Amino acid sequence: MVLDTIKEDVRTARTKDPAARSAVTVALLYSGVHAVWGYRIAHALWNRGHRFSARFLSQVVRFLTGIEIHPAAEIGRRLFIDHGAGVVIGETAEVGDDVLLYHGVTLGGDSMRREKRHPTLGDGVTVGASATLLGDIVVGEAASVGAGSVVVEDVPPGVTVTGVPAEPTGDVTQVRQRRSG
Repeated sequence: MVLDTIKEDVRTARTKDPAARSAVTVALLYSGVHAVWGYRIAHALWNRGHRFSARFLSQVVRFLTGIEIHPAAEIGRRLFIDHGAGVVIGETAEVGDDVLLYHGVTLGGDSMRREKRHPTLGDGVTVGASATLLGDIVVGEAASVGAGSVVVEDVPPGVTVTGVPAEPTGDVTQVRQRRSG
């Protein structure tokens, strides 16, 4: 099962990054993949009650990759963090399957209370470089967040948002039609 997950992560990187030349390159040199692998170990420790060990490992992974993922966060399958430097995923964040994050993305909290205070990303979400998503918000399935955007409200499924504060620019189909038309 662990080997299957590793293979799936490498395949995901090769699918989502046209610069990925080989499985060996991805496995040895992709910091986003390494951060996800480190998170999985830390998350397992966290869930078994080894909180200090989990946090310690997550900080070692952050030091090595430049990507910080809290071990209590809930992350689905096939997350790909492309050019991951500066990515932060907070404690109560939830990330669905097949999510793509670019460098500098923050899934941050907006409360000092012990409650759900970080974003939830649905399956198939894409978040552009240096985007900041704050608070207990939901980004719906297959939605996209433009680079540099600041998102503080829910994003409906399939919608693209951009700007500060982020506002809808259309659904994914409309955006693709504008690009090709």
